Amino acid sequence: MSDVFLPVPAEGTAPPPYFRVLIVCTANLYRSPLAECLLRERLAAAREVVQVSSAGTHAAPGRPMAAEAASVLVGWGGDPAGTVSRRLTAELVERSDLVLGAAAEHREAAVRLSPVRALSRAFTLREFARLLRAEDAADATAPVTRITSLVRGAAGRRGTERVQGGDDDVADPLGADVRSARQCATRIEESVNTIAAAMRAGCSPAISSQQRGRRHPSAR
Repeated sequence: MSDVFLPVPAEGTAPPPYFRVLIVCTANLYRSPLAECLLRERLAAAREVVQVSSAGTHAAPGRPMAAEAASVLVGWGGDPAGTVSRRLTAELVERSDLVLGAAAEHREAAVRLSPVRALSRAFTLREFARLLRAEDAADATAPVTRITSLVRGAAGRRGTERVQGGDDDVADPLGADVRSARQCATRIEESVNTIAAAMRAGCSPAISSQQRGRRHPSAR
């Protein structure tokens, strides 16, 4: 339903300043903070456009990222410093332009908290990566509007592709064996790389402008 999205700004009006991504798992210790930090690292050039955070449906607030996840993140070039868990709330969902759950249960939890806001903005991480099409952002100019168009296109494509039950989920690796943990990390990295590439393309005009500004200060 298109009316639950951020409205496309009218001609001559400014788009929202940021596009906010919220990533959700259960404890906010492994899957969602790993995806959060990795997506933020992959979108470093777009940090003035895209904000990334995470939460857990059953999180105990204030706990650091799981040591195994932090080790994986460092190996990927990310930084787990300052990452602490927090509980998913309706307010967090309502402030987000895109909610990405590690599994279907997390998407459903977000929709229950804020049905109108989240129904067409919430996906699983793997589902959103699978449904992304770069051409959905081609007709917009402002970076935030371009990324919003990616979400709109993915929502419209939902249900058109057959997947096996659970294939769009990333299983919880906490307490699992090493093989399961590696599979979890691989699934997260693959999805984040796909999402980050599409968002970077959507932000490319803003990124180019920032880079030009740093290289060529305004003439006085």
